[in-house]
Order: sequence, then C-alpha cells, then structure tokens
Amino acid sequence: MTIEPQHPPEGANRKRPSAAVARAARVLGDAGVGAARTEAELLAAYVLGVPRGRLALADGFDGDQLATFDALVARRAHREPLQHLMGSAAFRRLELAVGPGVFVPRPETELLAGWGIEQGRGRDAPLVVDLCSGSGAIALAVAQELPSARVVAVERSPDALRWLRRNAAARAAAGDRPVEVVEADVTAPELLEDLVGRVDVLLCNPPYVPADTVVAPEVAGYDPAEAVFGGVDGLAVIRPVVTRAAALLRPGGAFGVEHDDTHAADVPALLVADGRFTAVTAHRDLTGRPRFATASRRSDGRRPDAGPAWQTGSS
Repeated sequence: MTIEPQHPPEGANRKRPSAAVARAARVLGDAGVGAARTEAELLAAYVLGVPRGRLALADGFDGDQLATFDALVARRAHREPLQHLMGSAAFRRLELAVGPGVFVPRPETELLAGWGIEQGRGRDAPLVVDLCSGSGAIALAVAQELPSARVVAVERSPDALRWLRRNAAARAAAGDRPVEVVEADVTAPELLEDLVGRVDVLLCNPPYVPADTVVAPEVAGYDPAEAVFGGVDGLAVIRPVVTRAAALLRPGGAFGVEHDDTHAADVPALLVADGRFTAVTAHRDLTGRPRFATASRRSDGRRPDAGPAWQTGSS
C-alpha cells in the first residue's frame, strides 16, 4: 500500500489570534495602557483585516502579519496613540483620518456634536460653524447627520488643515454635503466677518487645558500643544470665542463650547457676563465630569432677567 505524504493543512503555521492578543495585552498593561485587552484586540483585527467582533473566527497570523502586529504593540507600549497606529479615529458615525499634527478627537466631544445637531434640526437650511475644527470631527458629523445644513469649519494650524481637508474631501466623495474649510485664527476680532449675525449654530472644541496640567503620554508626546493647552488658566481661547460667538450668531442662535473639567463654573460665568446670551446651561460627559456649556443668543443686548445665572443640564 502506498502512503501519500501528509501536508500540513492550510493555516497550520499561523499563530492563533487569541495567544498573540493575550501576550500583547500583558505588554500593554505593563506599559500603563488602560484598556490593554481591548486595544490588543483592535490592533490584531486591524492587522488581520477583520472586524474586532469576528477576531475569534479569523485565520491566525502568518509570519509577516505577526511581525507587523508585534511592531505595532511595541509602538503602543511606548504610548504612541492607538489612532495614529491604525490611521483613523471613530467619531459618532464617522471614521476620520488622523496622525501627527492633528488632535485626535475624543468620545466625549461626540456629546457636543450631538447637541449641535439637535439644535440644527427644525431650522430651515441652518448655517453651522465649527471653530477649532482640527480633524473636522464636529463639522463632518454635522454635515453627515444634518444634510440640510451649510457647515463651515475653521482651523488655523497648517498641519491640522491638511487632515481636515483630507477628511472633508473623503466625506464629500462618500456623498455627504461638502464642508467649507476656512483657514483662520478663531481669536481674531474680525473672524468670519461676512457671517456676522447669520449663524444658527456655533460649536467649538478649543484648546482648554491649563498650561501647568500634567497630561497623559499620548497627549504630551503626540497631540499638538496648541490644540491642547489654553494658556495659564485654560481660558485664553475660550474668552475671545465667547465674544465672537455673540457677534456671529443670529438672535436665537445656539452656542456650545467644550471646556476643561475645572471650568465647570468659569465658562458659564463668561457666557452670563457677556450679556448677550440666555439659557446658559452646563453639561456633564458620560463619566459625570463637567464637559461643555451651551447658551442661546439673545435678541437684545441686555443681561438675562434676575434669577439663576445658569443651570446644569443632564447631558
């Protein structure tokens, strides 16, 4: 009887994802990465080209894929942002290209974007402005979820503008309403002079971290400092933005600005002190931390009527 030579089945030389992920999770955990197991799975799924939810059903790593995975894990262990390694960041329904030179959008900012989208609903072809746009996260989310809106995204940094324009072009090619990109400094007194008194919704996620704050390695080493730190008290950009927002908004227009969790009282107080806003409201993020403040543009220049200067929202 002739015995045919036995060949190893396809995939026999591949390393199971579970074993590689477990090892990577230990490496990332030892490096101080918080969600080590989750991030190890995301990197594995990225290298294997499968959704994270189907990782257990995927073929194992071949030699080249395993080497790529190990290299990415090593970079993440040195606290390079996960989003830089994968080349994108999730934001609401979007995947945005990100990398060196642009601030990585955070999940908590999705709340501000969602608030702005709701403010735009029911308005006839609303004009929405996103100041300090960065990657374009807020502006592009609004353009996708509120297709009747005209959206203007303002950014100063040349590096960030490259990412903003790239993302805007990608979303326009995907069928979303194109976003208008404006290169400008949001603290300039004449900002968007042609839109004074015409804006329906104005949103801003400015640099707001006080200068002496110790931040995570991913922020300190990779997020642009000009997109993170807002002067000694963190309000150096927010102050002029509040002033300019009052000029740009039409009567009844909506304003929302993200801020540091130490600014729970400071930013609402700035809105009240300006005198041109009403319905000043403080909002918390999903962890319960103070995260953004909102207000409505008054139809006159008077301060709000006597009573509580501002209220706390349930967001």
